[in-house]
Amino acid sequence: MVYKFRVILDAEEDVFRDIAILEEDTLEDLHNAIVNAFGFDGLEVASFYTCDDTWNQEDEIPMFDTGDIPGEIKIMSDYSLSDILDTDNTKIIYVYDFINMWTFLVELAAVEDIAAGAVYPETLFSHGEMPAEAVEKQFEAEHDDYYSEFEDDLDEDDLDAFGNEDHFEDYGFEENWN
Repeated sequence: MVYKFRVILDAEEDVFRDIAILEEDTLEDLHNAIVNAFGFDGLEVASFYTCDDTWNQEDEIPMFDTGDIPGEIKIMSDYSLSDILDTDNTKIIYVYDFINMWTFLVELAAVEDIAAGAVYPETLFSHGEMPAEAVEKQFEAEHDDYYSEFEDDLDEDDLDAFGNEDHFEDYGFEENWN
């Protein structure tokens, strides 16, 4: 079977690519197809992230095993596409280049039979031009009043714990402890 994905750049302008790839290909193969479809040089590190139906990021699937014990962490090449994605689980997040954070929403759009004579992976459709720079991400608390619940109980001494010389006495330390 062939998996057909729509890979959408997380940006204001519509930039996406439709990619067809075999279901038994790996996440590493999909990574390479995305790199080629969007014109990256492929020299940067990337990861896939599982997610729920509303694109909330879950588990990371990295390119390389960074664990303390070799083989401890499963990587892109360890997963076939059908291990992660199917008609019930259609979404995954892809991040390329952790400095610039190019972020893509990858959605399985169709599962079809292999077309005679087709070579996979294949970029089926391309829409939009890649911007010169990745969109800057704004990381914020889920609620606007996240910090306000703490502000009422703070005073100047809380904010400047090391501003006075008697602060060690407050914590049971002697000034010359060594």
